[in-house]
Amino acid sequence: MRGRVLVVEDDAVARRLLAEVLEKEGHAVRAASSAEEALAEAGGFRAEVVVTDLRLAEMDGLALLREVKAVDPTTQVIVMTAFGSLETAVDAIRGGAFDYVSKPFRMEEMCATVNRALEARAAEAQPSIEEGETETAVIGRSAAMTAVFTAVARVASLKTLVLIEGETGTGKELIARAIHDAGSRASGPYVVVNCASLPEGLLESELFGHIRGAFTGANTDRKGLFEAATGGTILLDEIGDMPLAVQAKLLRVLESGEVRPVGATAPRTVDARVVAATHRDLARSVEEGSFRQDLYFRLNAVTITVPPLRERPEDLPALSEHFLKRHARNAGRTIRGLTQEARAVLGRHAWPGNVRELSHVLERSVALVKGPMIDVDDLPAHLRGAPAQSMAPASQTLEEVEKAHVIAVLKSAGGNRGRAAAILGIDRKTLYRKLLRYGLTAEEPGE
Repeated sequence: MRGRVLVVEDDAVARRLLAEVLEKEGHAVRAASSAEEALAEAGGFRAEVVVTDLRLAEMDGLALLREVKAVDPTTQVIVMTAFGSLETAVDAIRGGAFDYVSKPFRMEEMCATVNRALEARAAEAQPSIEEGETETAVIGRSAAMTAVFTAVARVASLKTLVLIEGETGTGKELIARAIHDAGSRASGPYVVVNCASLPEGLLESELFGHIRGAFTGANTDRKGLFEAATGGTILLDEIGDMPLAVQAKLLRVLESGEVRPVGATAPRTVDARVVAATHRDLARSVEEGSFRQDLYFRLNAVTITVPPLRERPEDLPALSEHFLKRHARNAGRTIRGLTQEARAVLGRHAWPGNVRELSHVLERSVALVKGPMIDVDDLPAHLRGAPAQSMAPASQTLEEVEKAHVIAVLKSAGGNRGRAAAILGIDRKTLYRKLLRYGLTAEEPGE
């Protein structure tokens, strides 16, 4: 499908490149360097798809999105950004954006997104999100986290069951809370139960309630957490550890919308949105017989996978800054930041404990640091241990030393520019500019 596409990007090189690629795909393309210029252009051009950067001078991409939708709600808007967050993803999707794309992106993927947007316009299928706010601090600019943000924004207003998968410490509970806060049930209760922390009998009573005399110690009727979450959301955390007997009863609740308290003869109607989270591979648990297949199929309506920190190194600087500010504020201390060397150490670590481990590391460092900056010696011993850099020859210029260091880091990162940028303590755009200045092409160390 071919259409009229308006590209809005303040970076001249990126704007020209994207416009040229879309033109080669057969689209009629106009380009603008600002939102104001785009609005002036849009009237006569009648753009079917607008591809806009989020960060623009004066009027930003979200404001442009609102203006475009006010003029013609059928125009599809794709928002690009190198500085993603859950809040902006929710705002973009809620505002009627067709998609929210993380920079850098592959041109063929952008072309495919534009084609889907044109198809959606033709079918008048616009994704949107109901009113509701989110204050959950979920941070990430990587493509993987942008996909998570977009998924949260799309499912938040629905009652659909959501299964959140991811390693321990990746932030699954934060994502669950974000789904609640961004949806139409945000004013209702948000109830969390850890399925791994309670024995079978107690877990059943906690979830479904019990009546007086149901068991020893049941001296009064007690409402279960499903009833307590009516009108809101219940998070079944670590559902992969739920006992099989309770799994069978949970399946009946999910299918009927009714709970039967322990010892009761009559069911009670509940209306709670269910979000489940697990660090386990549930498909494998089904094969091993520790998780019911029918329950797995019921839970697997929408799955959001939260990537481990080691797979999104470009998120490390922003996460580090966030945790550093938070822990410094809580401790009543003034910390200016991390030294370049400390950032490099953080960038080399594999983070088996993921975001939670990073938070704990920086909390410890804030508590122990003596100066205004966190240096390598302020980090835990298990993070330190990289061999010291050899002294550069005195005859080398500063730029030659920098170039050699950047290339070495890039090679050590296996050509992954996101990881290299994280180790160097700079963003991808700065690294890209340095590589251009050094005369390095995509075929040389860096890809």
